[in-house]
Amino acid sequence: MFPSAFPSRAYWSLDTKAKCLDAENSSEMDVTDRRSRSNKGVRRGGKIVNQSHNSQFETARATGIVLVAAMLIGFVWANSPWQDVYRTLHHLPVHIRVGPFQVNRPLIWWINEGLMVFFFLLVGLQIKREMISGQLSSWKQITVPAVAALAGMMVPASIYLATVGPDEILRAGWAIPTATDIVLVLGLLAFLGERIPVALKLFLAALAIFDDMGAVLIIGLFYGHGFELAPLLLAGGAMVLMALLTRFGRFGFVPLIVVGLVVWTASLQAGIEGAIAGIAISVLIPHKWTKALRHSPLVRLEDALKPWVFWIIVPAFALFNTGINVSQLDIADLLQPASIGIILALFAGKPIGIVGAVFVLDRLGVSVRTRELNWRQLIGASVLAGVGFTMSVFIASIAFDDATLIASSKLAILIASMCASVAGLVILAWKPRARERRFRAPTS
Repeated sequence: MFPSAFPSRAYWSLDTKAKCLDAENSSEMDVTDRRSRSNKGVRRGGKIVNQSHNSQFETARATGIVLVAAMLIGFVWANSPWQDVYRTLHHLPVHIRVGPFQVNRPLIWWINEGLMVFFFLLVGLQIKREMISGQLSSWKQITVPAVAALAGMMVPASIYLATVGPDEILRAGWAIPTATDIVLVLGLLAFLGERIPVALKLFLAALAIFDDMGAVLIIGLFYGHGFELAPLLLAGGAMVLMALLTRFGRFGFVPLIVVGLVVWTASLQAGIEGAIAGIAISVLIPHKWTKALRHSPLVRLEDALKPWVFWIIVPAFALFNTGINVSQLDIADLLQPASIGIILALFAGKPIGIVGAVFVLDRLGVSVRTRELNWRQLIGASVLAGVGFTMSVFIASIAFDDATLIASSKLAILIASMCASVAGLVILAWKPRARERRFRAPTS
């Protein structure tokens, strides 16, 4: 997941500094740059800096700080003398009734299955926009991040499965280490400031798009609870109706809200995770690549959702999903195969998969490195990709039924993410010696 829009044409073989200078006159700029009047390159300390990028990644740092704070508060609260208050809120019954229809579920269910639908809706909107008018709108732009993301999911999953062995219960968590929390990753990168080239941030952002695609497909295909045909047909019928209204120019947000509620409710009744409902709804939002992108319903909805998702929904998810009471766990829980598999897969599997894929592509002649993007930076970014939280914790909560196993898996995710954060930042912050120039891409 990524917290802001990205430039629409991020060719891996172009010099990033030149792109920043030419961005003002580009006819294919993303909506964020079009609406911004401060996207001109400015000179700071002899370097050309893109103000739009700086603004975006300052936002990434702020949202990353809020997310980390929510995680820490949840963890400390669940292990404090006020842990009973935390558990009470965690399981607080929330009852909603409209006529004969009623839902009575605990607060944590409403967060994970209700509010997180908006998170996945935003993911779907951003993926659709990038594929239509953004940095994934051509095969040249797709190749490197798509292959790297695929390898970055397959290798961790393989390591996890090899670690847990034939135990069918534990093997259900194979998808936990496949996801990257791009909000946290971009937030961490923002702390290194201008030492991190924009090209590296764009690479991680594009990687995260495919990472999110894979996670959503995995949730939909492998973590359903058995399908019921009648509600599934109802959800499909509602989507077809909305698609027809959109096709004939009758799109409106009020019908979308009604259809969205029907699709979400029917999906849950059909045994499909609410996350898939969010992605399905995003498909219905029209988006046309024009110069007046500010009039695109997709862009308007995306901009409206971002503050709610990044400042309220995701922090609430973090607060109530990291409340792991360590007094109920012992060292044996962290040494069991699932926990070890998650830590190894996130910390080692992610960078092995991503760097391995990039290395193969580089050897095949696909332009990956630029004058600003070298192997050290790619390795550091790949290590940071092992920071998994939102998607990983979400998958852990639906992959297992045992409360102790869920808690130990979440703790393993936090440990692996902390190790990946420290290692990745150390690699990226390390000042290269002169001999490293030999490994940089040749300039022309």
